[in-house]
Amino acid sequence: MSAAPKLQLQNLSVFYGERVGVHQVDLRVEERQLVALLGPSGCGKSTLLRALNRMHDLSEEVRVEGQMLLDGQDMLRPGVDPVELRRRVGMVFQRSAPFPATIFENVAYGLRMAGGLPRSEIAARVEEALRAAALWDEVKDRLASPASSLSGGQLQRMCVARALANRPEVLLLDEPTSALDPASTAHLEELFLELKRRYTLLLVTHSIAQARRVSDRVAFFFLGRLVEEGEAERVLTAPSEEKTRAYLSGHFG
Repeated sequence: MSAAPKLQLQNLSVFYGERVGVHQVDLRVEERQLVALLGPSGCGKSTLLRALNRMHDLSEEVRVEGQMLLDGQDMLRPGVDPVELRRRVGMVFQRSAPFPATIFENVAYGLRMAGGLPRSEIAARVEEALRAAALWDEVKDRLASPASSLSGGQLQRMCVARALANRPEVLLLDEPTSALDPASTAHLEELFLELKRRYTLLLVTHSIAQARRVSDRVAFFFLGRLVEEGEAERVLTAPSEEKTRAYLSGHFG
């Protein structure tokens, strides 16, 4: 384990008014690892992921406390630009959400919003992102076609490319395969294994089998609390906590 993790959560809590969604989570994420967040529905996994991307800033009812250190700097402190943070910490959601625009413009969206890049650089970054998302060869001849013309699996890879176009350091994946067929899921899992060579990934998933296939470490959540975290093989085959054992054996979730 390196001396300085890429991402470190310290006493991180998320509140919906008086209700606690995530309670005092401490979690260390090393660079270029994929950490799977497991747990039953409503246990705080997606809530935590949105906190890391500052998505809760958009709601006056949600309060985030604690620290989220990215390369040792607290990204939740006042004065940090959430837009800049989202360039460094990209996010892909459960369901693909294409804009009513071409494939090219969907991937280029964040670059255009940031401004300052010449057209040639935008084009180069779009190609770079589509290649990284293993989609370039399938769409290179129809970049001007509507994004809605893509299949479900292709749309989700396009959304990955849209996040990668900003050259993030961390990629948050919120159940990105839950709405996909097995073949598309397998394609995306292969992509995740490739992406973690270059990026740090956090993956929310309900699939224990998926966590086993792609993750380096697993963090198990229950009722907003981090119950257990460790190397994927150890947690998934010999968990130390009773709640984890019960979940993995199918007693709830």
